[in-house]
Amino acid sequence: MQKIMIIEDDPKIAEHLQSYLLKYGYDVKVVEDFLRVLNAFTEYQPDLVLLDINLPSYDGYYWCRQIRKESICPVIFLSARIGEMDQVMALENGGDDYITKPFHAEVVVAKVRSQLRRAYGEYAVQREERVLTKEGLTLYLERLELTVADKTASLSKKEADIIESLLERYPRIAGREDLLEKLWDDQAYVDENTLNVNIARVRKKFQELGLPDAVETVRGAGYRLNVSSLKGEEQ
Repeated sequence: MQKIMIIEDDPKIAEHLQSYLLKYGYDVKVVEDFLRVLNAFTEYQPDLVLLDINLPSYDGYYWCRQIRKESICPVIFLSARIGEMDQVMALENGGDDYITKPFHAEVVVAKVRSQLRRAYGEYAVQREERVLTKEGLTLYLERLELTVADKTASLSKKEADIIESLLERYPRIAGREDLLEKLWDDQAYVDENTLNVNIARVRKKFQELGLPDAVETVRGAGYRLNVSSLKGEEQ
């Protein structure tokens, strides 16, 4: 059963959408705590998200960007805003479609089914799972998992992107600028410390796998895999 998450602060609209989607056989979760949207997303792992723009504390654009750090599942924006720029912003922030309010529930269901077909069904691109394997490490990009020997660590989307770059460039150095370009579309809006924080998280994942020295800092250049560390684990 495919899972739909509704992030909508109008309880009547959320309830209406939920009841309609349930009739079509979907499992549906309505978010109620708008400060823990990402937590709810991570716990529920939906196949698609219906996301309002005007939300308490943080708007839908913000939450879509956070979701995109963890998942590539379809996100459909719901909004009373009808301006072209609002729709452009929705797409630029990671959305896949945009529905203006008021709307007919049948239209929402049709768009939900369309996005699910494109992402997972008959219209989805059929290809083998992307897997990178080097020096005893195996990175499963669609699963967001990293394994070595019989150990497995779960990754965020950005952690997987960084490890993918390190594996692809091995034994060369993955430059800081290259990593920033891969992780963020516009480097000008990224604080220099942001990459450091993400590298620290990647190192923590390697530590969970028993490889505390797997990522080497090359001063003034970037980062590369520490081969001796990896081979030491294999022996």
